[in-house]
Amino acid sequence: MGTIIKPARIRLGMVGGGEGAFIGGVHRMAARLDDEYELVAGALSSSPEKARRSGVALGLAPDRTYGSYQAMAQAEAARNDGIEAVAIVTPNHVHAPVARAFLNAGIHVICDKPVTVRSADARALQALAEERGLIFAVTHNYSAYPMVRVARQMVQAGRLGELRVVQVEYPQDWLAEPLEAGGQKQAVWRTDPAQAGGGAIGDIGSHAWHLADFVTGQPVAELCAELSSFVPGRAVDDNAQVMLRYANGARGAIWASQVAPGHLNGLRLVAGASQPAVAHAAGRAHPMPGTRRGRVRSGRRPPGPHPRGPPRGLPGGVRVAVRRDRAAPARGAQGRRPQARQGLPLPHHRRRRARRAVHRDRAALVPPGRALGQSARERRMILFLMLYPGGYAALAPSTTPTLISTPTEPTP
Repeated sequence: MGTIIKPARIRLGMVGGGEGAFIGGVHRMAARLDDEYELVAGALSSSPEKARRSGVALGLAPDRTYGSYQAMAQAEAARNDGIEAVAIVTPNHVHAPVARAFLNAGIHVICDKPVTVRSADARALQALAEERGLIFAVTHNYSAYPMVRVARQMVQAGRLGELRVVQVEYPQDWLAEPLEAGGQKQAVWRTDPAQAGGGAIGDIGSHAWHLADFVTGQPVAELCAELSSFVPGRAVDDNAQVMLRYANGARGAIWASQVAPGHLNGLRLVAGASQPAVAHAAGRAHPMPGTRRGRVRSGRRPPGPHPRGPPRGLPGGVRVAVRRDRAAPARGAQGRRPQARQGLPLPHHRRRRARRAVHRDRAALVPPGRALGQSARERRMILFLMLYPGGYAALAPSTTPTLISTPTEPTP
């Protein structure tokens, strides 16, 4: 028998995510769990000294721990063993210049959401990525959950009839108190208009909007939004309510709040049609203060959308199915599907069988990169983006469907 040789890991760099950062550590953990990437370089802080200490703590070579992203992009592009992709995990206002520098250097980009604080910058980055033939991925991870993918298929195939109502809510509670006044790092920059560009509407409303768009596939014709700041003195919105009118006549609403005590990370979608509706919940509401288990969660770190560890109930299952499917010929929808009673949540005793059925149904898992005509290495890159714990959505080209992992409640 021949020896199977595992391809070398994709060389990953990171901008941001150093000492005291929140999401950078989750990205690095996810990269290790996936085992397709190796972190080899970084500009981990805007402070050169903090960047150096962070590089030492992560075991990066001193000559690949950079004091600025500009120096990193230039040096890594010139190396034969330079990075192939960069993860941008900085505050929002830095996304655009960092992404532009690495795209110009010929390096694929993985960017946290929102892409930029101005739509014109986002369109310019899209054009640059297309011009350079590079992957630009944005971490709209919730579109990567199995039941979200099933809901998308059901809605867009017309299996629920005519779409009538779309309701998405994403409540959190971590900013119910003025944490920024006490210097809490995450609260300080996320409530600063110059750094964040907006408040709840950009931080978590972007997830809600994308989820509704991904599942329904319907363009919005009109909207009416009210952005509110309930915490006195806060300079950005901490609560957003948006009414939507879709082009097909359907109505929708989005509620995104970071001042809703009792909710750690309560993303929920309901798509109502002329037949029974699809419902998906990525997090459950927590007991309200005053109950036996309830407590106000303000003062904790922000609840990131990426679970810490493999998806609960599906440890590596989706990864296994996708890896198997990469080498398989295209198939029709012949596998078994979970019969979720017209799209409603399955009873507890049937979930395990349903999860196995989803694994067997390769039609429900789009082969990564096959429709893109990418090289084998680029397909591996796209696979990783899709399977970051919680799911990474590969958006190059932007119409590419994403693969999925299982929802679980994140731990802040």
